[in-house]
Amino acid sequence: MPFEFVETKIKDVILVKPKVFGDDRGFFMETYKKSDFKNSGIDNEFLQDNHSKSSKGVLRGLHFQKYPKEQGKLVRCINGKIYDVAVDIRAGSPTFGHWVAYELSDENKLMLWIPQGFAHAFLTLSENAEILYKVSGSEYSPECDSGIIWNDSHLDIKWPLEEYGIDKPNLSEKDSKLKTFKEIFD
Repeated sequence: MPFEFVETKIKDVILVKPKVFGDDRGFFMETYKKSDFKNSGIDNEFLQDNHSKSSKGVLRGLHFQKYPKEQGKLVRCINGKIYDVAVDIRAGSPTFGHWVAYELSDENKLMLWIPQGFAHAFLTLSENAEILYKVSGSEYSPECDSGIIWNDSHLDIKWPLEEYGIDKPNLSEKDSKLKTFKEIFD
């Protein structure tokens, strides 16, 4: 199998380790194979592919789409390094309000599967980073677009700002005005 699927501390969020075949010419790897993903429990139809490029210190998120247009995402970093975060926003989940985070990079080639019912964000740790992600569940829907402020005190996400020499994250105007977790879910 060209992938290793690693469970995280939050059920259904899966770290995907592709098998990389490398030599002096470069490398080859599969980034998605429907049958392998289905056999691992990731049985989704991908509807949209997104590609973003961000400079160091850019923080995008914490984004999600509200019912009935929730999205799942398979995230990978093809250039540079990011700190990728998934927050469980599934009502009734035993890990509701909990988060997991992983460094994804062009070097480690890890991917993160974030199912529907999660908020997602990433912080760019390298000078630049390019991220590709496959989207399932629903295409982008502006009327269902929502998010949680990045520095929410209830979530207490441990962003590695200081470790990477980032004074404060560079946010879009929209992301700087997002609500807190409790404002949305209480």
